[in-house]
Amino acid sequence: MAKVLYSATASLDGFIAGPGGDMSWLTEHVGGDNPTAERVLDNVGALLVGNGTFGGDDPNRGTDREGAFGGQYHGPVFVLTHRPPTEPPPDVTFVGDLHTAVAQAKEAAGDKYVNILGANVAKQCIQAGLLDEILMFFAPVLLGDGVRMFDHPGGTNVRLAPLPGETAHWYTVVY
Repeated sequence: MAKVLYSATASLDGFIAGPGGDMSWLTEHVGGDNPTAERVLDNVGALLVGNGTFGGDDPNRGTDREGAFGGQYHGPVFVLTHRPPTEPPPDVTFVGDLHTAVAQAKEAAGDKYVNILGANVAKQCIQAGLLDEILMFFAPVLLGDGVRMFDHPGGTNVRLAPLPGETAHWYTVVY
């Protein structure tokens, strides 16, 4: 059965996007040889994407690397939104309910991962007890402002345990 994974690249100060969702900072920090990222990509069976992320900035827009995982992901995409477009793009499913979106994405993923793109969707999955794992990659840059990888004003305590035998910064969520 599929697991739900939140994987992202963050600045060292914990931002996955700059102010206004700007992703241009990421261009110089991705690519190259990263066996963990390649292994994750090989094991993603579906994406669950927030509407802001889906319609947001792509640092590779207009290039052959445009799209999820630098344009390397080709598979089912589920967008969580209450405002689907009137003419949705082909091969993208828009879903208005978190539990339904996760269930549909898990079914499509089979025994692979559902990879979350978007901090808000990841936060909703954590709050609903639906997130299984978190994998963070860190870029050697400090942004100082933007979209945090996890933001919960007033604080919360989400317990994480390192995944045995895995790379640093890959955790299971402990509920």
